[in-house]
Amino acid sequence: MREIHVDKIVDAVEKLCIDACYYLGDDVTKLMKKAREDEVSDFGQSIMDQLLDNIKISRDNNVPMCQDTGMTVVFLEIGQDAHIVGGNLQDAINEGVRRGYKNGYLRKSVLTPIERINTKDNTPAVIHTEIVPGEQLKITVAPKGAGSENMSRLKMLTPSQGLDGIKDFIMETVTLAGGCPCPPIILGVGIGGTMEKAAYMAKKSLIRKAGEHNADPSIAKLEEEMLEKINKTGIGPQGLGGRSTAMAVHIDAYPTHIAELPIAVNLQCHAARHKEAIL
Repeated sequence: MREIHVDKIVDAVEKLCIDACYYLGDDVTKLMKKAREDEVSDFGQSIMDQLLDNIKISRDNNVPMCQDTGMTVVFLEIGQDAHIVGGNLQDAINEGVRRGYKNGYLRKSVLTPIERINTKDNTPAVIHTEIVPGEQLKITVAPKGAGSENMSRLKMLTPSQGLDGIKDFIMETVTLAGGCPCPPIILGVGIGGTMEKAAYMAKKSLIRKAGEHNADPSIAKLEEEMLEKINKTGIGPQGLGGRSTAMAVHIDAYPTHIAELPIAVNLQCHAARHKEAIL
């Protein structure tokens, strides 16, 4: 049994919140450069140049790459042989978020859903926890902006709608979203399980290395097919026309009940922010 003190968790989450908002991952930046090369629209190319400049400016000057620094989504993989000591794990995560958003000068956008009263420190975070083998704690912080999150959808398809229904729903979601999620986007899709499992898979797929395919060849093939179709819609960068509507499609699947076929689509803007640490 290995002990991990909550103070280390607080410090790690604080740093991850700041780094995620300041420094876009190399995997996403690489895809954005490829999208710039593939873009056929002159206007679209100009937009991509501005987005790439923005990434460099935020990295060089240690400032947020987007004014919407998001609601903080935290994925935890807790080794079953790890023991958290010194306090409550959830409290430690929220304290790290609180410090990160204060010390990183990040916009605090979290409020109560009915009264719409700002909590003033971007807490509470949305925390997803999985127990895994080992004695380490893996923390992934993914600030999620509302522009892309608001375009996300979930539907309980009937089993008879099958693969065609899945494809149609993905395309319908992207088309309805248009330029609202700040394309070029990364599309997260969860298929199967139950309602909440599909939504969780869609969100979690977005922290996969950008452009990395599902290990299942049939799902990887579907990812490639949907990416090609999405980039034929003409929505383009920032929704102003062109080829580069999406940089990647990430799909995860899970067995489901014989009487249902849940599907969730979670859109992620070009600022696909997430950072991780292992304690």
